[in-house]
Amino acid sequence: MAASRWIRPEVFPLFAAVGVAVGICGMQLVRNICINPDVRVTKEKRAAGVLDNFAEGEKYAEHGLRKFVRKKQPQIMPSINGFFSDPDLPSSK
Repeated sequence: MAASRWIRPEVFPLFAAVGVAVGICGMQLVRNICINPDVRVTKEKRAAGVLDNFAEGEKYAEHGLRKFVRKKQPQIMPSINGFFSDPDLPSSK
């Protein structure tokens, strides 16, 4: 009875959205545990205390996606936005 209620074609987009959200959360969790310089899982690394390793922190913060996005305009459709908002472009009348 419960399977017939939840396994329908209308519910598949909900499953997909929740699956993507859980995947992103899991990826971020694994990324933080594995390569974050502030997270220390083993007892030996925790005993070191606070480390001033700025180079390692900079490497973690400046990942590839951030470097790629930094060179882009913060707009979704820059050509359409420029067409409607830039007064220098000649309008087609």
